[in-house]
Amino acid sequence: MRVLVIGAGPAGARCAERVAEAGLMVTLCGTEPALPYDRIALGRVLSGEAEVPALISHDIARLRALGIAYRPSTRIATLDAATGHAVTARGDTIDFDRAVFATGSEAVRLPLPGAGLPGVFVYRSMADVIAMRRAVSDGMRVAVIGGGLLGLEAAAALSQRGARVTVVHAVGWPMERQLDPMAGALLARQLGATRRLAFAMPARSEAIEGDTHVRALRLADGARIPCEMVVMAVGVRPAIALARDAGLAVARGIVVDDAMRTSVPGVLAIGECAEHRGVVCGLVAPALAMAETAAATLRGEAAIYAPRADPTALKVSGIDVWSAGEIEPADAEAITLSDAAIGRYRRLWLRGGRLIGAVLYGDTADAPFYLNLMAEGRDVTSMRALLPFGPAFQDAA
Repeated sequence: MRVLVIGAGPAGARCAERVAEAGLMVTLCGTEPALPYDRIALGRVLSGEAEVPALISHDIARLRALGIAYRPSTRIATLDAATGHAVTARGDTIDFDRAVFATGSEAVRLPLPGAGLPGVFVYRSMADVIAMRRAVSDGMRVAVIGGGLLGLEAAAALSQRGARVTVVHAVGWPMERQLDPMAGALLARQLGATRRLAFAMPARSEAIEGDTHVRALRLADGARIPCEMVVMAVGVRPAIALARDAGLAVARGIVVDDAMRTSVPGVLAIGECAEHRGVVCGLVAPALAMAETAAATLRGEAAIYAPRADPTALKVSGIDVWSAGEIEPADAEAITLSDAAIGRYRRLWLRGGRLIGAVLYGDTADAPFYLNLMAEGRDVTSMRALLPFGPAFQDAA
C-alpha cells in the first residue's frame, strides 16, 4: 500500500514513521526545506539556547532506514482521492492508495495598516525564527502582539537576545485560555521581573507606523509603542484549503471520525488541521495521539482516538506554570490555595465531585497527580479539604 502523508510536522512525521514500520510504502511531503523538526522547541532557537540541528527529529539516515521517501519544499497543489493522484506545485505527480492530511495550521496575520513593512514577523516556522534572529539586535525595541503561549515564548526569547520587549494583549491577563486572572497576573509580574517584559493589557493594536521600516505600534486608544520590530503571535487557523478543494468535509478543520477518517474514503486527517467532534487541537500531545490512531487505522487495526485533558506549560526556563482541563467554567465550584509571599498559587475546579480543571503556579510538582485525577474521573469529595495540598496530604484525608 502506498501512503502519502501531506505535512512533515510532528504529527505527520510520527504517522509516517509508524506506517513505515509496518512495511507500507510512505511518501512524506513537507512545505518547508528543513528536515522534520520539533516545532515546540523553536523558542530555544530564537533565544540562542539551541541551533537548528538540535531540533531535527528525523534526519536523513533515520528516514532512509524507515524507507520513507521524504520530499521537502513540496507543496501539494491538487489531490484526487478517486484516482489516487496528487500533483505538486512544481507539476510532479505522486500516486497513492491512502492519503493523510497533516497540513497543520497557519499563523494569523492581522490586517493592520503597515503589516507589510520590513520588520513585521509571525512566529510559526523555522524560517520565521531564523529571520527574526537575523533582524534582532541588542537594545532593539520589539512589540509582540499576543500574550498567549506563543507570544510569551517569542517575547521571552527575544528579550534573552537583548531586545526590549512589550507584549500587547487584548485581554487583561496573559494566557487567558490556560490561566485564570490571578495566575495570569502573577505570571505577568514574574515575566516583568525576570525577563524584563513590559505589558500593555488590555489593549488592541490598530496600526503599524513607519515608512521604510517599523517605527511604532499604534493602539486603539491612541497610545504609541515605539519599536523597530513587530511580532504577530495572535493565533493560528487550520490549513484546510487543499482538503476543501479535494472535496473533504470541512468546518473549522477537516472533519474526522474516531479513527481519523475523513468524509472521503481512503483519506485521513490528523493534528491541527483536523476537527474531531467539533474540536480542533492546538497542542502537540493530542496531535501525536491522532497520528498514532491514524497509523493504526492504516495498518488495518481497530483504533479510536480518545481526547483527554491535555496539560499546558509555558516553555520559558524558570517559570513554573501549568494548567489542564476546563479553566474558569461557569458551572463549577472552585477551590483556591494562594500564598502571595512565596508566589505560590493553585486553583482547582470541581463538578459533581470530580476534578475537571486545575491551574498551578509557582510549584507544579503535583501536576501529574491532578492530571491523573481528571483522566480517571475519580470522585474527590472525600479528599476535598486537602486536595489543594497535593498527594502528600491525601492519607490524612
